[in-house]
Amino acid sequence: MMLLSPIRINTMTVPNRVAVPAMVTRLSGEDGFVNADIVDRYARYAQGGVGLIVVEATAVHQAKSGPLLRIGDDAFISGHRDLARRVHDTSDSKVVPQIIHFMKVARSGWRQTIDSLSTDEIDGIVDNFAAAAARARDAGYDGVELHSAHAYTLSSFLSARSPRRDDYDGRTLEGRLHMFGRVMTRVRQRVGADFPIGVRFLAEECIKDGYTVEDAKLIALRMAQLGIDYISLSVGGKFEDAVHRPGQPLYPYTGYSGDRCMPGDWYPKLPHAHLAAEIKAFINAKGYAIPVISVGKISDPADAERLLQEGRADMIGMARQLLADPDWVAKVRRDRTGDIMRCIYCNVCKQLDENFKEVHCFLWPKGARQAPPDPAIADPTGLRPAWGAEGAGLSAELRRGEVRLSWTRAGAGAKVAGYDIYRAEDGGIERIAEAVKGNHFTDRRVLGGLAYRYYVRAYDGGGRMSGPSNVVIADMPMPSYDNRDQGETAHARSGGSDVGASR
Repeated sequence: MMLLSPIRINTMTVPNRVAVPAMVTRLSGEDGFVNADIVDRYARYAQGGVGLIVVEATAVHQAKSGPLLRIGDDAFISGHRDLARRVHDTSDSKVVPQIIHFMKVARSGWRQTIDSLSTDEIDGIVDNFAAAAARARDAGYDGVELHSAHAYTLSSFLSARSPRRDDYDGRTLEGRLHMFGRVMTRVRQRVGADFPIGVRFLAEECIKDGYTVEDAKLIALRMAQLGIDYISLSVGGKFEDAVHRPGQPLYPYTGYSGDRCMPGDWYPKLPHAHLAAEIKAFINAKGYAIPVISVGKISDPADAERLLQEGRADMIGMARQLLADPDWVAKVRRDRTGDIMRCIYCNVCKQLDENFKEVHCFLWPKGARQAPPDPAIADPTGLRPAWGAEGAGLSAELRRGEVRLSWTRAGAGAKVAGYDIYRAEDGGIERIAEAVKGNHFTDRRVLGGLAYRYYVRAYDGGGRMSGPSNVVIADMPMPSYDNRDQGETAHARSGGSDVGASR
């Protein structure tokens, strides 16, 4: 299986092709130091066997921005050394910090932009990146990633919306690349040729007049020419279309570009895979075999493997999916894909970050600060959640434009953390429609004239699943457009118990 095969990145051998991209945890204090909760979060990914772990955005300068990590002074090295050591002591996972520079944002909605920076200030930012990368090497990290994506400083220089009119001229591609070129050159000088340097940047800005994949291919080529060791791609997440909430600083994931950056459950799976494939094909054709990480609603092992086998990516990045289940790799390796805790892309984690709260996963047991351990590893013979003697009693009530499901709580076996609702449309493939904590769910994404087949499975904190409930089928009527009751001919029926066990 290509997904589980190692890959070489400069002097670093990553044990498999799965990466967890940088994802803010809000577990750090206001001082920006690594603490025990931060270490536990990243060690948990290592325990699950994630190949490449990218530590959340870590500031290269002294600016405070709430509970975010920092590496802008030698005082921070000790904590980062503890984090790197813990990951290495846990497994053969590799770990790199994502280093970032960001500018000021006020509660009034005002934000500093790159055209306000003097040449001396720009020189200072270049030096800050180089010094931070050197600290990362001193701390024992396996490499470093330059954050050049979303709403932040390096990305703003790359943007087609850059307002500068000097050496960093936003009207030319070379001008937009000038800042990244300076940073990359200085970082390489400080850390040496044998220390892996990755980059995360945008395959598309997803804003009006922003750049698209056509520019991204050329940006990636220049990064390859400069000696970057891997490319991790994202999209969107910009300030230009952010929605300002009175009294709060702008959060760059509240507009359309934010939706595209962290696509919710209403988006199709793999919405960005074609962008990574285009960029990879372009730089490969120019003679550069730099690993490209594809991200964006990739959670099914079969989808991940197919992207690799087809040459559309070299590695697969999963942020929300690995937050939900850091044992994803271990379960794939042990042929336990049915026990993977599948991300439902509810974006509760995003909402927590937006409100400056600790980032947890909705699917975890209530009150958990970290993903629970996989009970099947600790106790392979332990009980799974199970329905009681009377079964689940799943039933469906059809109302105007919706199907309301209810069932009996699973009361036997292991402790239940929640329920996955499976749905198939008109005899199609069954997929998880939602996960809930309680014993009811209303499906409002149904269309008259189609039949919907439902069943439910209970899961415990580690993702172990019960057997399926009974099946119900909802035959949705065509609506009436002459003001008659649309629910008169609605019909729900039993579908027996012959269901698949895929998750």
